[in-house]
Order: sequence, then C-alpha cells, then structure tokens
Amino acid sequence: MRARQLEVFCAVMRAGTVTGAAKALNISQPALSQVLLHTEDELGFRLFERVKGRLVPTLAAEELHPEAEQVFAGLEALRRRTFDMSRGRVGLVRLAASPPPAIGLIPAVLQRFRADRPEVTVRSMIAPVESLVAMVLRGDAELAVAMDDGARPGLAVETLGRAGIVCLMPVGHALSGRKSVDITAIGDFPLISYRQDTRPGRELARMTAAAGLAYRPDIEIDVSLSAVGFVRQGLGIALVDGLLPWKQFSGVAALPFAADFHLPVAILTRADRALSSASAHLRDHLLAVCAAHLGAAP
Repeated sequence: MRARQLEVFCAVMRAGTVTGAAKALNISQPALSQVLLHTEDELGFRLFERVKGRLVPTLAAEELHPEAEQVFAGLEALRRRTFDMSRGRVGLVRLAASPPPAIGLIPAVLQRFRADRPEVTVRSMIAPVESLVAMVLRGDAELAVAMDDGARPGLAVETLGRAGIVCLMPVGHALSGRKSVDITAIGDFPLISYRQDTRPGRELARMTAAAGLAYRPDIEIDVSLSAVGFVRQGLGIALVDGLLPWKQFSGVAALPFAADFHLPVAILTRADRALSSASAHLRDHLLAVCAAHLGAAP
C-alpha cells in the first residue's frame, strides 16, 4: 500500500462508512471510493464487503488493520516532524564560537532562542578562529561566531558589529584610578596580549607603530580569558577584548582602552549552503543581541 491508500484504509476501518471516512479525510466520497477500489485491485483481494450501505471489513482487512495503524501512526509522526523542521521548531543546531563571543554573547542569544524554539537542540562548541573555519567548511558547525571578519574561501562572512579593547590590571594597580588607559600609559608595565600573527595582534601592532611604539607583549596569549590568571599573579597588564564580562572576575579591574580600535564580530557560514530554518532563527537572535551589545558594523 502507498501512503494515500494506507490513509484511506485506516480511515474506513475507523469510521465504518465511506461517508464518515471521507469527512475525516476532507475528500469527496467518490474520490475515496476510487482510492479504495484501486487499492483492492492492486492487492488482488477484497478489503471490504458492501452490505446495506456499510463497509464490512473482510478477514484480510481485520488481519492487516493493526499493522496498518502502526505504519500510519509512524507516517503521521514523520509528517509532523518534517512540518516542524521546515519551520525551525525541532532539530539540531550546531553553533561554534571563539571564546569571547561564546562567553560574552552566546548565553544571551541562546536564552532568546530557547524561549522561541524550546524543542530545538543546540550543540554549542568553542574553538579558535582557524578551527571555526574548518568546522564550518566540514559541516561540523552550521554557523560560527568569530572575532575576525577576514574573507576566506568557501565562507560567507557577515560582520555583526565591533567590540572594544580593555586594559586588564590587578585591583589597586597604579593605573586603576584612571577613567581609561591609552597606549602611552602602558609602556612602563609588562604587557600581556595577543600574538602578532592573530587578527587582534596585527591590529594592535599597527596601532602602536602609528604611535611610534613597538608592540612586543611580554606574555603572548591566544585566548583573552587566559590573561586573567597572569594578571592576578602580577605578571603585567593585559590588552584584551571587551566582550568578556570582566567585572565577574575577582582580583582584576578592566578599564576602557582609549583608542579608536575595535575588533569585528562576525558570523561564518558555508557560502554554498543555505542555513536550515532553525539555524536561520538562531542567526536572527544573534543579530538582535549583537545590535544591543556591540557597536554598529561598518
């Protein structure tokens, strides 16, 4: 039996009449009768006897009915699931992010998304930028959030906004009484910041060079969060992104870095593949959260 034939058979078994079955399926009685007759022709045996305007199931129909109902219930469940998936109500979203947006932005995004799509499972992953690129290209993540909007083959890059830089220092540090810190003020202290072959490191190097200074961190980091322990130990002050909620970390203070310098926050997706409905909804919430928390994209 094909799906439509199965649906008609189960409807007639439940209703006991062509009229009742046709009404349940919202089709005409002649159309239902035609499907039923065609089904019996294909099977090679009768499913119903016509007795005084009613359809009486044959022994063959009685034998088939329990299994037919199980199959039909499975088809109905499949229809409901595919309907929900087409509207982004169920399924799995694979989201990857570099550590700063993963900690500073994604929790607020997922709070909104889970309220909107509670049946969708979110697989959240954290990785450095270069790993995010590979994850999206392989399909391990459908979308990624990175603090880098550089063009890369095979990827669509959408800049969401820009995050500032802060100067992280121990509580009570000599600079902690200032409202902000500029590049000239940090020269007398050991510096903790990004490697020069990273996007933030290259931007900081260009900025310090423009001021006639050299960018040579005493301790190089890949992830801004790792600077907290170094700063607490008095190993220096750190220039790090402003996305992380630095106020939540005891023993350190974060002051604005007084420079016209911001790091991009961008969504990375496959250029040759459209987002699923659920992932598209997640992207919408990313846009909304970033609009509220970040400076406008250029």
